[in-house]
Amino acid sequence: MLDEIEHRAAVAGRFIDKDLYQVYITTLWSNVVMYPDDVGLAEADLEPLHDYLNESVARVLGADRTLTDCFRFLNTKAGEQAMDRCRLSRTHRELLQYFCSMILDPEGHRRWAAEVQKDNR
Repeated sequence: MLDEIEHRAAVAGRFIDKDLYQVYITTLWSNVVMYPDDVGLAEADLEPLHDYLNESVARVLGADRTLTDCFRFLNTKAGEQAMDRCRLSRTHRELLQYFCSMILDPEGHRRWAAEVQKDNR
């Protein structure tokens, strides 16, 4: 799975386009969290997987970088451009933005979710 992400983000040989890598790794995490059963994981497996992905991110992007940093990147102009280059569908982009909100501003995300629930009643 991670080999495939690195392969898809490779530009020439072992050179990895770090912007594309961040789009792919955040997509992987978002999908696994949304549908852990689809990949044979239980909810208890998510924390060890998160740690493993953080190790992978640090190996590719630098020792001080984490999965959270990848989501933070998506909220930048360069992140928007990387998502454009990947030609993400609107639904895919919205999924990543949803996870950005949840991860980067959990308190604001909770308020937003409460408002949505209130409006849907």
